[in-house]
Amino acid sequence: MRRLLFLILAVFFANTVNAQLNIHLGFNIDRQPVWGPTGYDHAEYYYLPDIGVYYNVSEQRYYYNERGRWIGRSTLPSRYRGFDLYNSYKVVLNERAPYRNDAKYREQYASFKGRHDQQAIRDAREEKYYANPRHPEHNNWVKQHRHDNGNGRGNGNNKEKNNNRNDEHNH
Repeated sequence: MRRLLFLILAVFFANTVNAQLNIHLGFNIDRQPVWGPTGYDHAEYYYLPDIGVYYNVSEQRYYYNERGRWIGRSTLPSRYRGFDLYNSYKVVLNERAPYRNDAKYREQYASFKGRHDQQAIRDAREEKYYANPRHPEHNNWVKQHRHDNGNGRGNGNNKEKNNNRNDEHNH
């Protein structure tokens, strides 16, 4: 009986810790690059298997190996000039400094090289992605939310109310 109670409590606390961790991590769709993949409300790193590079979303930095050392820069090195970030495959990794486990990820995601079947945030038509300031629909989304305060009832959209006002003024 004690073991069963202990097991139930352990599962409960594990779920509570997991929920708190998810709340703490939160969403960062608005900070992900528009070339990032859809389907992830939170991403710490992207791994680009085609070129063996990691991208830190919060820092907006690429991490790549240069003569045995990991270098972090805001741009890709010149040898990757012309690399198409929008059409390459990105693996989302939510851990600190995943490039420290590069051998593991190179092996684990080797089969993802050359894949081009991932939708970029830029091409997403789900409204949650419009919160990203670099999404092509962001400005329209902002205007819509300013206009109707996010509830679909902006000024001038409630014809019945406006007609009632006109009726009052005509009597």
